Amino acid sequence: MSRALRLLPIIFVVWIVGTFAWKLVQPSDTTVRSQLVNRQVPEFSLPAAVSGVPALRSAELSTGQPRLLNLFGSWCVPCIAEAPVLEDLKRKGARIDGIAIRDTPGALGAFLDRHGNPYERIGSDQNSSVQLALGSSGVPETFIIDGKGVIRFQHIGPIKPQDVAGILAKLEEVR
Repeated sequence: MSRALRLLPIIFVVWIVGTFAWKLVQPSDTTVRSQLVNRQVPEFSLPAAVSGVPALRSAELSTGQPRLLNLFGSWCVPCIAEAPVLEDLKRKGARIDGIAIRDTPGALGAFLDRHGNPYERIGSDQNSSVQLALGSSGVPETFIIDGKGVIRFQHIGPIKPQDVAGILAKLEEVR
């Protein structure tokens, strides 16, 4: 048997091992996107998350004006980094509603006092049922809702300063 034929199985095994090793160092995209983009916001009615800020119902997301729907928690470290960016979006004319995920009124009130409150309304989603209905897999997460209550865009993760122009452009686009 020729030398090349004897090396063929070794070459094949090295190729298989190399392929698996390459897949391990190049992980696939694990982002879970909502299947509700371009669909109506699911119906919900959430109680107020903190006193002094109105509760949130899905019907209030279809009043003719596009808005942001931000899912957040006072316990969420990236949400702290996102807070000043949301304040900036509000100053630039964005209308923002929030859903507090698995939060307490005391912790949420302290969070808003410390980091600002860009929200017109905040609903309390204690068991994440609305979060799951929206197809959200974590916080922070923000949806752009058009004036008819249709989800037009999903931003996964914290909104960063470099995202503001794009978010404002998308809001204007769905106006």
